[in-house]
Amino acid sequence: MNRYRLVHTTDFVYDGPVSESYNEVRLRPLHDERQSCLSFRLTTNPGSRGTAYRDANGNWVHQFNVLAEHRRLRVEAESVVLAHEPTDPPADGTTLAEFDSRSHQLDEEHFDFMAPTGYVPHLAQLKEIITMAERSCDGTVAGFAQAASDLIHERFRYVKGATHVHSSIEDSLSLCAGVCQDFAHVFLGAMRMRGIPGRYVSGYLVPGSTAAPEAKQEDVIGGQASHAWAEVLIPNCGWTGFDPTLGNPVGLRHVRIAYGRDYGDVAPVRGVYKGHAGQSLSVDVRVRPAIDDSGREQLSEIPAGTVPPPSVIERAQQPAQQQQQQQ
Repeated sequence: MNRYRLVHTTDFVYDGPVSESYNEVRLRPLHDERQSCLSFRLTTNPGSRGTAYRDANGNWVHQFNVLAEHRRLRVEAESVVLAHEPTDPPADGTTLAEFDSRSHQLDEEHFDFMAPTGYVPHLAQLKEIITMAERSCDGTVAGFAQAASDLIHERFRYVKGATHVHSSIEDSLSLCAGVCQDFAHVFLGAMRMRGIPGRYVSGYLVPGSTAAPEAKQEDVIGGQASHAWAEVLIPNCGWTGFDPTLGNPVGLRHVRIAYGRDYGDVAPVRGVYKGHAGQSLSVDVRVRPAIDDSGREQLSEIPAGTVPPPSVIERAQQPAQQQQQQQ
C-alpha cells in the first residue's frame, strides 16, 4: 500500500507562563511526480491563525503565532501522501572525467548545492571517503555516489546522542558515529568536495510493517521525529536519492517533506517566545494506511490568515528544543 496517513505531533511544555510565541514549520509533504500530497491539515493548541508560503527551494512553510499567555503548545500536522511507483531511470554512463569537463556549468546553476555550509564544511577528512569511493566505483558519477553512500553506511555507527542538532560533520567524522542527519551531511560533503551538486532531504521513513499491504494498525516511526537522506544531481537522470543511514535505495517508503542545502534550511519546527520559563519538548510521528473502513479519508487544509511581525523583544527557544535532530 503506497498511500499513507502521517501525524506529526510536537509538544512544548513550559515550566512557567510564556506569551507572544512566533513559529514556523516545514511539515507539509512535497507534491510532485514522485509523490502526491492528497491533503494536509495543521492545528495548534492553543488555537491560532496562520499563513503559508513557498520558500526559495519550493518547500511549504507555515507560520503562526500564539499571543496569549500559555504554558503548553502543541503543533500537529496531519497529511495523506500517495507514493508513486518509480519509473526505471535512464541508464547513464557519464564518467567522472566527463562530468569534470563541464563542471563550470554547474557552478553557476547549482552553486548553493555545491558550496560549503555551516553544517557541511569542506574538510580534509572527507578526502579519504572521496578517494576510496573513486577507487571502488565503476568510474561513473552514479557509481561514485553509490560507493560513497555505501562507504558511510559501512564505516559509521548509528549512535543516538553522539551528536546534537547543531553538530557539523566534523563531530561525526571524528567519532565515525552519529544519526541520519549527520550521515546525510557527511555524504553531501563528499559529493560537493568532488564537484557534484547535492541537496539535503528531510522527510519520513515509513516502517516496513506499515508499508506492507496487510498493515492495519498505527505504528510509530522508530520513536523519532523524522528521517534524512540526500539527493545528488546525476547527469541525464536528475536528482537521485541516496540513504547512507539505511544503505538501501531510496524508494516508496521515503516520504519527502523539504529539501535544502543542509538541515538548517529544512528544520521541521522553529520558534521564539516571550518569557523566562524553560521548556521541554516531545515529538511523535505516526503513520498508518490512509484509507479508513469506509474507504474514505477526510482531511483538508486550514485556511491561512496573516501573521503580524514581532513587535517585542523575544527570547529564542533553547537550541536543542527549538530544532529536533533528525534521527
